[in-house]
Amino acid sequence: MSRQIVVTGTDTGIGKTVFSAGLADFLGANYWKPIQSGLQGETDSQLVARLGGLSDDRIMPEHYRLETPVSPYHAAEIDGIRICAESLDVPDSGGRALVIEGAGGLMVPLSRSTLYIDIFARWQLPVVLCARTALGTINHSLLSIAALRNRGIEILGIAFIGERNSDSESAICEIGRVRWLGRLPWLSPLTANALHTAFKASFNRDDFSL
Repeated sequence: MSRQIVVTGTDTGIGKTVFSAGLADFLGANYWKPIQSGLQGETDSQLVARLGGLSDDRIMPEHYRLETPVSPYHAAEIDGIRICAESLDVPDSGGRALVIEGAGGLMVPLSRSTLYIDIFARWQLPVVLCARTALGTINHSLLSIAALRNRGIEILGIAFIGERNSDSESAICEIGRVRWLGRLPWLSPLTANALHTAFKASFNRDDFSL
């Protein structure tokens, strides 16, 4: 089992945090969101704890907590904070596997000179790419795959989120030469039990091993 897995997405709002909650539960892993933008209401870490059934000790504290729910770079500017990319080192998860969730897509800026993908390249950890199944996903997914490969980042596979779209899913995997990890359907109602059950039905634990 890989001890540390990065979860990223082709875009924002695709269900990456829900996927991270299901994955952390599925693997018995801890969870870490390095940068949280937006503190009003439920944060991503709190959502993961609730949906993944993770105890407080399995949620690693965010390195930066920013007030405004916009990109980390913009939120940091509003808060008068400079994000120091060099300080974003992967924490010790106490012997458990660790699911690390980025923010938005790969090219989200952390500063005028650093993108999230730069941090992933420095960490050199395997990445799970989350993608929509809706229209436009082929373009977004192949661009993200190319960006990851260009930085020498290992792609563990691609996880789709949404309604079944076999043509798009197979096209992405074949053209992008990536492993299909499974598809997480939209869940209504979205509860911890529903997510747990869907993950067991949709994914194979061995696919997340190295």
